[in-house]
Amino acid sequence: MSSHIPPNLEHIDRKMIKMEVNLDDISGELLGYIMDLLLESGANDVFYTPIYMKKNRPGVLLQLLCAEAYVDKIKEILFQETTTLGIRYYPLSVHRLEREFHKVETEWGSVTVKTGLMKGEVVQRAPEFEDCKFIAETYSVPLKKVYEQVWKELKKREN
Repeated sequence: MSSHIPPNLEHIDRKMIKMEVNLDDISGELLGYIMDLLLESGANDVFYTPIYMKKNRPGVLLQLLCAEAYVDKIKEILFQETTTLGIRYYPLSVHRLEREFHKVETEWGSVTVKTGLMKGEVVQRAPEFEDCKFIAETYSVPLKKVYEQVWKELKKREN
C-alpha cells in the first residue's frame, strides 16, 4: 500500500521546547480551559500528570511541547492563566513519522484513519476519534462497534 512513499518525509524537529509547571491550587475546569488555550496558541501537545508536591500536597504537572517561536506567547498564557510562579523549559528534538490520512467507508459513513510511516512502511494506524464519536452519536451505535468496523475495513484493504 505505501511502498511508493519516499522515506525522507519523516523528519526530526530539532528546535522543540518542552515547558512544564507544577500546580497545586487549580481546578480541573481551569486545566481544561488552559489546555484548549495552549493548543490554540501553538502548543503541539499538552498533558497533565498527577503529582505530590511539598508538604505532600496533591498537584498537577502540566507539560507541553511547542516550537521555539511560540515560547513567549505560551509563557504569557501560563503566567496569566495558571497559578504558577515559575516555568521550566528544555530544548529537545522530536522524531515524527510521516503521516497520511485515508478515508475508510463504514456502513454509517466515512472515517479518517491516520497512518504513521517509517521508511515508507506502515508502522502505526489509528481511526480519528472525532469521526468515530460522530458516527456513534449520530446513529446510536456503540463507539466500540464503529472502531471494529473501521479495523475490519482496513484488514480487507490489506488482503
